Amino acid sequence: MSGEFAAPKGIPDYYPPASADFLAVRTALTDAAHRAGYGHIELPVFEDTALFARGVGESTDVVSKEMYTFADRGDRSVTLRPEGTAGVMRAVIQHGLDRGQLPVKVCYAGPFFRYERPQAGRYRQLQQVGVEAIGVDDPALDAEVIAVADEGYRRLGLSGYRLELTSLGDDTCRPQYREALQTFLRGLDLDEATAQRAELNPLRVLDDKRPEVKEMTAGAPLMIDHLSDSAREHFEQVRSHLDRLGVAYELNPRLVRGLDYYTKTTFEFVHDGLGAQSGIGGGGRYDGLMKQIGGKQDLSGIGFGIGVDRTVLALAAEGVSVAGEGRVEVFGVPLGAAAKDELVALAGELRSAGIRVDLAYGDRGLKGAMKAADRSGARFALVLGENELAERTVELKDLSDGAQSKVPLDGIVNDLVARLSGTR
Repeated sequence: MSGEFAAPKGIPDYYPPASADFLAVRTALTDAAHRAGYGHIELPVFEDTALFARGVGESTDVVSKEMYTFADRGDRSVTLRPEGTAGVMRAVIQHGLDRGQLPVKVCYAGPFFRYERPQAGRYRQLQQVGVEAIGVDDPALDAEVIAVADEGYRRLGLSGYRLELTSLGDDTCRPQYREALQTFLRGLDLDEATAQRAELNPLRVLDDKRPEVKEMTAGAPLMIDHLSDSAREHFEQVRSHLDRLGVAYELNPRLVRGLDYYTKTTFEFVHDGLGAQSGIGGGGRYDGLMKQIGGKQDLSGIGFGIGVDRTVLALAAEGVSVAGEGRVEVFGVPLGAAAKDELVALAGELRSAGIRVDLAYGDRGLKGAMKAADRSGARFALVLGENELAERTVELKDLSDGAQSKVPLDGIVNDLVARLSGTR
């Protein structure tokens, strides 16, 4: 490592050229949401700590072990956001969006923060794209949310993933199931911390990744076998809609998400090319969350959070690059001060015409400047020297095949617009 400072442990930097893949992933995922009518919402990076303690669940690892919590200068306890749903629901309540047209459909993207042990795909600053649809409990909406995520992955060219799906029931069946699960867990030889978790939130025990706990709970009762008629009908309709939408899925009755607010439809996208951190996105329905954080109404919601970092890694595991075209389309090579003065102005005109342009700065020679042009990914280079200035022309070089031609300076903008739009 060079230099005195480095990024904090567990926080990745994204910089050119690799950052182009990161940006393309985030854009593709948000575009999929926008095509389904989800409007953008920008959330605070930190919120009142109690929002997450109440909304996410005090028994979760996220709240009990992983949150970045601190006192601000007014001695208020605030927390860097570990997830997006609680903040969205807070904004919906605060701004009265739940009293307008329903469902409220929003999309967001940005960094979230969890103090975890860093490893490949598990970062302390994780980048996510999320959507939330709040206010209507409709199985068709559940299917839409899942299909939006699936479409985002498919448009990126990702293929080696699978969608795991289950139902975590509702208030008509969860209490009875909780009792049955706790009875089962009390009969096991659990360590003290796990036994306490079983009393507070028994589903968390089924999410335990330790082999010995997984072995002990292999015969545990499953929520999918204890669904009420209404919860089962809801789940069957979700599956029917997914079938019609052509979204493939696998039933995983042991699927437990790491947040307490999930009910009914629950899902996770998994990519086995990532090793231990195989989850690349997931979500579910959350009945009761609005009331839990102080809403006067108790509207249901459904949403997901997709890991941009992990999706980038999944694409790399499949050997897929989504960076697309080069950094710029045109690269200017000035030979001399007068040529630079001319090309600086010309670059401004080209950018105004919607063309991405860079120049060889620093008075490089022709050879070094042309190497920079090749590295930029530009399709065309513009070479301007004393002779061209005298003729009021510029040498246009097609970097894909090496073809060269001289074009009048006063016509180069229109010429390049035509060439790059394919009309010439």
